[in-house]
Amino acid sequence: MTALDSVKSIRQNLPGRRYKTMNRNLTEGKIGKSLVLFSLPMILGNMLQQLYNVADTLIVGRTVGAAALSAVGSSYSLMVLLTSIIIGLCMGSSVVFAQLYGARRMDDLKTGIINSLVFIFIVAFVIMAASFLLLDSFIVWLNVPAEAAEFTREYLRVIFTGIMAVYVYNFFTSILRSIGNTVVPLIFLAVSSLMNIALDIIFIVCFHMGVSGAAWATVISQIFSGAGIMIYFFKKARWLCPQKKHLRYDKALLSYIISNSSLTAIQQSIMNFGILMVQGLVNSFGFYASAAFAAVVKIDAFAYMPAQDFGNAFSTFIAQNYGGKKADRIHKGTRTAFAMSVIFCAAASACVCILAEPLMLIFVKAEETEIIRIGVQYLRIEGAFYAGIGILFLLYGFYRGLGRAGMSIVLTVISLGSRVLLAYVLSAVPSIGMVGIWWAVPVGWFLADCFGIWYFIRNKSGLLSC
Repeated sequence: MTALDSVKSIRQNLPGRRYKTMNRNLTEGKIGKSLVLFSLPMILGNMLQQLYNVADTLIVGRTVGAAALSAVGSSYSLMVLLTSIIIGLCMGSSVVFAQLYGARRMDDLKTGIINSLVFIFIVAFVIMAASFLLLDSFIVWLNVPAEAAEFTREYLRVIFTGIMAVYVYNFFTSILRSIGNTVVPLIFLAVSSLMNIALDIIFIVCFHMGVSGAAWATVISQIFSGAGIMIYFFKKARWLCPQKKHLRYDKALLSYIISNSSLTAIQQSIMNFGILMVQGLVNSFGFYASAAFAAVVKIDAFAYMPAQDFGNAFSTFIAQNYGGKKADRIHKGTRTAFAMSVIFCAAASACVCILAEPLMLIFVKAEETEIIRIGVQYLRIEGAFYAGIGILFLLYGFYRGLGRAGMSIVLTVISLGSRVLLAYVLSAVPSIGMVGIWWAVPVGWFLADCFGIWYFIRNKSGLLSC
């Protein structure tokens, strides 16, 4: 018996068709088509979300200079770590919501929304307060080059104010995605991304506000997307809004939500903490390496972000079908998802390896030859193996959807642990140097993939016993 089975449930009918025009029931229909239609808005939405930081990086790098580019890159890695805790909690809650939705337990779903809302709000507020207090410590910890230190401080002072907006957007997005609605989050992200780019141009190019202008453009756009999706939820998704009877503390339900969401947040945090450690190691190789890494991280994000979002969509697919006790559909969906992800990642690898230099030139001026050389080297080593991370994202989604978020932590520790260890060991060898950091990435993916697949084969019957 799983923890979910112990939660008190009341089965009710789903709301009428008039409420479900943008919701997708993943327990029915053709699997491949359902996965594509459900994941596509998530993929487009997250690619648009990347424009928040890419716009900052591109405009800052082209107009303010390489030192500011390094600052934005270092700040990005830190913000990904901090917000990954909030996003992980929302993702974990979304899995529970999807399981309850798949089991038609609407009262429990609404009670869960209230309990999760309060819990994640407290965590987000603490993160924001701690970020301001530890600002100077972060700069030292990241080994930010001296040329970029003041730019980094200036950027982070502003960007930290948007943490609560990140919480609001991701929480309400998690609710909508759990019921199969990925279109509305995409709409708000599309508008806010265009707003971010416009504000970047206004604040940096017209008003000459530098990195603080880039930060304010991002924060204002985040506030818009968070406020917009919250208003939509209360105006257009009223059938999901908790009523007075749902405004209560439910110990069993909250414990299950905290257990699942905390494990997901830990998994996300470990992943991004490892990346942050690598950022610090790269920064130790000097200004050129730091600036190059700031650019290639954005290219990477666009290259394999669709595979990550497909893995998140796959998690909702697994959760709904697990809640609906459809083991056969989970089997078929797993095979379909793996085939689709590998094909996409192979195409992404080919594009990045061939177009490595033109991609670097998007972010860096042509005369910055050393930055371009380092970036191209990274992309042609790491970018050739995107299939490895594509499979890993699916394994994360698979185990998370089954309520086995702890397994995602194990896979993350294997992937990031081996990557960080190898990066530090190999880069210390004079004949290898910085190239060792790049090779450590695909090796970490491969080791985690092997363990995740082996664990599934060994425990298949137990994992899929709905």
